[in-house]
Amino acid sequence: MRKLFYLLPILLLGAFAAIAWYGLAPGRDPSALPSALVGKEVPDFELTTLDPASGGLSPRDFAGKVTVLNFFASWCVPCKAEHPLLFRLAKDYNVPVYGIAFQDQTADTARYIQEMGSPYSKIGLDQNGRTAINFGITGVPETFILDKNGIIRYRLAQPIDPDRLAGEIGPLLKSLQ
Repeated sequence: MRKLFYLLPILLLGAFAAIAWYGLAPGRDPSALPSALVGKEVPDFELTTLDPASGGLSPRDFAGKVTVLNFFASWCVPCKAEHPLLFRLAKDYNVPVYGIAFQDQTADTARYIQEMGSPYSKIGLDQNGRTAINFGITGVPETFILDKNGIIRYRLAQPIDPDRLAGEIGPLLKSLQ
């Protein structure tokens, strides 16, 4: 029993070293969050839009075209940082970008779009967060890429940055079109 007492700290140190090695492994991407929806059809939803004249926002809007769906909020600082890249994404890759305002007041979303401009074809209002829950988002911004059949092909659970746009998102969009 006494030998076990002396062995215990060595075993704990070994377990800690193994956990640290896994966490610092060079091939591990800590920003990659697996999504149960990648490879599956986009969840069904029906949202009112910021511009009621444009009708509602639903998966029918995405039918037959490669689409980018971006969850954002006026109160989200990283959303403001990625906003110019959404314009670039729509223009450079000729793809519609749809926005879903997550748990935001309509007036706040309208003010945000008025100040920042709109890269979005339509903006759905998810004030209660139900659509976000169905997509499994962990926060905003979060971006999904849908193929022409409405299948989710990519999820990014962080702001888009120029390197990721050029290295991952752009090539994927080109391959899907």
